[in-house]
Amino acid sequence: MTPLIIDTDPGVDDAFALAVAALAPEVDLRAVTSVHGNVGVEQTTLNARRLLGSFGRPDVPVGRGADRPLVHVLDRRADDVHGGDGLGGRSEDFGPAVDESPLRAVALMAAVLEEATEPVTIAAIGPFTNVATLLSARPDLESRIGRFVLMGGSIAYGGNVTAAAEFNVWGDPEAARRVLAGSTVPTTLVPLDLTMRITLSAEWLDDLAEASPIGAALSSTREAYLAAYAARFGTPAIAVHDAVAVLEAIVPGTVQTMPVPVDVDTSSGPGRGATIADMRGSEAVELGRPVDVALDADATFVRAELRRRLCAPRS
Repeated sequence: MTPLIIDTDPGVDDAFALAVAALAPEVDLRAVTSVHGNVGVEQTTLNARRLLGSFGRPDVPVGRGADRPLVHVLDRRADDVHGGDGLGGRSEDFGPAVDESPLRAVALMAAVLEEATEPVTIAAIGPFTNVATLLSARPDLESRIGRFVLMGGSIAYGGNVTAAAEFNVWGDPEAARRVLAGSTVPTTLVPLDLTMRITLSAEWLDDLAEASPIGAALSSTREAYLAAYAARFGTPAIAVHDAVAVLEAIVPGTVQTMPVPVDVDTSSGPGRGATIADMRGSEAVELGRPVDVALDADATFVRAELRRRLCAPRS
C-alpha cells in the first residue's frame, strides 16, 4: 500500500480528491493537513474533518495548517467559485466531523514521516505553505518523502486567478518556489494545461449522484462551481483539478509527464505566481531542478476511473 499524506484546502475539487483517496484500497492514508486557500484555514480544516467523516475515515488524523502565505497576505479567496463555505454551501451536509489532531499540520506530517518504514507520498492540492515549511523546518526528513504530487501551476495555458498565475501557486509563490525549485524530492506537477482538459459534465455529475450516496453528496456541491465555469467557458462542465493529481498519486502513470526545469515568479509585478518552465529540451537554461510536468492523460480513462472509485464501497 502507498503511504499518503494529503495537504488540502477543501474546496469542491478537493472534496472529490479526498474521496478518491479515502476510498482507495491500495492507499494507506496516513494524514490530511489543511491549509489556507479556497477559503480560510478554519473552514478548510472543518471541511476536511467533515469530508473524512462522510467517507467513513475517523482513523485519519486532520492537522490544521497555515492560515496565510509565507510572505504576503492574500487579498482574495475563491469563495466566488467554491461558495462561502468552500463546498458550494453544503459543508454542513457532510459529517460527522472527525476529531482534529492536537498536532498542527507540519508537526503531523513530520510525525508520519518519522514513523514511516517506507517512503511516503505527499499530495499537495492547495497552496504549498505547509509543505515548504516542513522542508525548511525538518530537512532531515526530506529523504523519507518518496514523491510530491502537486496540483498547481500553468505552463502554456495561462492563469486562472491572474493572467499569469494558477490559484495554488499564486496563493503562496514563495512556498511554491521552495517546493518546486528548492527541493530534492522527486516531484510530479499537475498543471492547468492538463486539468482543464479533463472536465466533468453536468450529466456526468447527475449520473454520479444516482450511483452512490458519496457520489450524491459530492455532486451536491457543484452549483456555484458549475455556474462559475459556465459563465467563464460557456459550457456546463467543471474541472476537478485536485482529483486528477490525487489519482496520479494513487496510480502512478495516470498522467504522462516530461522532465522540465521549473521556477516560480515571486516578484511583485503582474507575473507574480507564474510557473516558468523551460520547454526547450537540450537548450534549456537551468531555472531549477527538473520536475516531471504532466501534460497529457487519457481523459476518458480518468473520468471512468474517478467514477469507479467514487462509487465503490470502501474495502
